[in-house]
Amino acid sequence: MNAELPPLVAPFRGERYVAKELSALIAPPYDVISTEDRARYAARDPHNIVHVMLPEAPSGGGGDRYAQAAMLLAGWREAGVVQPDPGESVYVVAQDYAVPSGERRTRIGMLAAVRAEPFQTRRVRPHEQTHSAPKADRLALLRATAANLESIFLLAPDPDQMLAQALVKRASGVPAARAELDGVSIRLWIVSGAPAAELARLAGRAQLYIADGHHRYETAVAYSRERPTADRVLSFIVSAGDPGLAILPTHRIIFGAGRDPTKLVELWQEWFEIGRVAPCMDRVERLAELGRERTACIVAFPDAYDLTLVLRKDAPLAKVPELGKTPAVRALDVARIETLVVQRILGAGTATPSLAYTPDPRAAFDAVRNARAAAAVLLNPTKVQDVFAVADAGDVMPPKSTYFVPKVPSGLVMRAV
Repeated sequence: MNAELPPLVAPFRGERYVAKELSALIAPPYDVISTEDRARYAARDPHNIVHVMLPEAPSGGGGDRYAQAAMLLAGWREAGVVQPDPGESVYVVAQDYAVPSGERRTRIGMLAAVRAEPFQTRRVRPHEQTHSAPKADRLALLRATAANLESIFLLAPDPDQMLAQALVKRASGVPAARAELDGVSIRLWIVSGAPAAELARLAGRAQLYIADGHHRYETAVAYSRERPTADRVLSFIVSAGDPGLAILPTHRIIFGAGRDPTKLVELWQEWFEIGRVAPCMDRVERLAELGRERTACIVAFPDAYDLTLVLRKDAPLAKVPELGKTPAVRALDVARIETLVVQRILGAGTATPSLAYTPDPRAAFDAVRNARAAAAVLLNPTKVQDVFAVADAGDVMPPKSTYFVPKVPSGLVMRAV
């Protein structure tokens, strides 16, 4: 790391709802909230974070919705709905949740202020491509409110587990706030003084990797160019070694008539060893077993056996340039399956195809079994180390490569910039 740069992670003076029970006031990140979801969260409480995070124009239309967000936030402050904490702190958050298999886990992380600096410093590393429209939207909101209303989500390598252990130690005792959001139980503790500085030091010892929030991070960097004093962004940092950290696969569901499994199998035989899944076998367990050593997926068609595709050891991947530029991307299961399996199905039919995504394998199978979908492709999850390898190579993953759960709630803590 460049010794001339300021510390990567720092405590900050958070701004929080005065209420101790936050279930009616928080929401998921803005980019996973549909129009219907927004209405649902907004109806829970007139002070729910979506009112400022996803603002609507004033009634009557024609007004500036970003100015409306700033006015609402100012009103909440004046009314004492939200108040700043007395000093600089980090905020330890535990999320208790269940993965699709039903297994329950607890993920523990911390909210802190992370330097918003260009990716060229290599202290914060991305793995996704970003788009201009979301960044323009978030920058307009940031300019109007001068506040981080929600956090980005970062992973710390933490090879010695010191950060993970320190967070577990602080996630005890009576929490300062609690919430329940979409089946996830949330507890928050405030850590100040020397313990906060130590947590910030442990979190910022090495580079950090963006798990979610690429657009918001780049927006914060752009804003810091306009306001050099606004050079940090609210971030939720989790140790890569946290046992509660989960990445779900994003399974592909393909719609469109005329996909002939027999013809596709002929194409795939060049690349894959092809088998069938016994009707009584657990598909997810079987897929995990097949994918331990080699790239594997399960393809389900209506009125057909579910097929297993395992990459052949002698598969001629060198002649598939569209797999990706760098070895880190070309080695990804999701890149190989997207190129060699999903794209082949999309291109094989008589009807114009469409593609949907789900982290839930049951939803993928149900779409095929009910004959609504032409096919479903089940993948194994991307590993954290694969995310790091792609980011370290300066490359980006294919779209929908990772699905981190649970989502980091918005509204637990805000940060004036």
